[in-house]
Amino acid sequence: MTQKPRSTVRKRLFTAAAALCTLLLAAGTGACLLLYGSIAGRDSVCCIPEGTTFEALCDTLSAEGRIVRPGRFRLAARLTGTDRTIRSGRYVLHAGMSAVQVATMIRNGNQTPLRITFNNIRTLPQLAAVLGRQLRADSTAFAATLLDDSLAARYGFRPETFIGMFLPNTYEVYWTVSPEAFAERMHREYLRFWNEERRERLRRTGLTEQQVSVLASIIEEETNRTDEMPTMAGVYINRLRRGMLLQADPTVKYALGDFSLKRIRSKHLTVDSPYNTYRYAGLPPGPIRMPSPTAIDAVLGYTEHDYLYFCARPDFSGYHTFARTLAEHNRNARAYAAALDRRGIR
Repeated sequence: MTQKPRSTVRKRLFTAAAALCTLLLAAGTGACLLLYGSIAGRDSVCCIPEGTTFEALCDTLSAEGRIVRPGRFRLAARLTGTDRTIRSGRYVLHAGMSAVQVATMIRNGNQTPLRITFNNIRTLPQLAAVLGRQLRADSTAFAATLLDDSLAARYGFRPETFIGMFLPNTYEVYWTVSPEAFAERMHREYLRFWNEERRERLRRTGLTEQQVSVLASIIEEETNRTDEMPTMAGVYINRLRRGMLLQADPTVKYALGDFSLKRIRSKHLTVDSPYNTYRYAGLPPGPIRMPSPTAIDAVLGYTEHDYLYFCARPDFSGYHTFARTLAEHNRNARAYAAALDRRGIR
């Protein structure tokens, strides 16, 4: 038998090896594209409830074009174990993310927090409704927690003062935060708000933290002009120190359960409620709304003066005229009442 030259054999071996390397390289490149090529064509948000199955997860991700190559995600999910470990949460998918990145994010529960804002809140059920629209727990779950007397007591509040612990602001939280964890977070924010500087100013008022919240809630219903809030706070503090009735119209509206009232008349003042400051001396039992940090700081920084009365200005500017004597106040009140009559406000 004639033997082939060694050079020919070597050449063929080299060619075969090169071909094999090319195939392996192509296969590797293909695998990299499958796992690390982009599957997210745009930024989007995906909320995954507790107990979501793998098939439901794939359907959710494919919905509305969140991912454009679901087959790649399925492969990456199986390789990373995401098909067996799905953590509920709110996830933000960014354009250009790969199948491995999306799968790993969900498997590890790397949620993106969301920003929630609440203000102009008068009751805890109203707060529960706002939270239930933005977070995983619904409004019923939040209401059941926030209206639990034992929760208020845990943080040193009575049920009627508990709303004062929730300071209106914008907060970052996870979509999966439980109502109990949310309340704990708000308590930490409350303690952070009442720092040493504010506690020092508190001593000047002669009030407790919760009493400041009550008074701040009244002032916030009286005016939206923040620059006159400290002056208004001074009026109420003067009346408290003299043992005078506060005679705050917003407390009557709260007692009646009707903040839509444009005018407070004599018939309204007869309502028998501890919130009616025309009948009961001192501050009402609790805030009549969620007091803002601005209003609280206005009480802490109240202006010292000798005013005992104020009345809305007849120009409807939103500002008030302050008075030292009842006679002066009555003149201001008559001018404002006449302005209301001219506008047909009954």
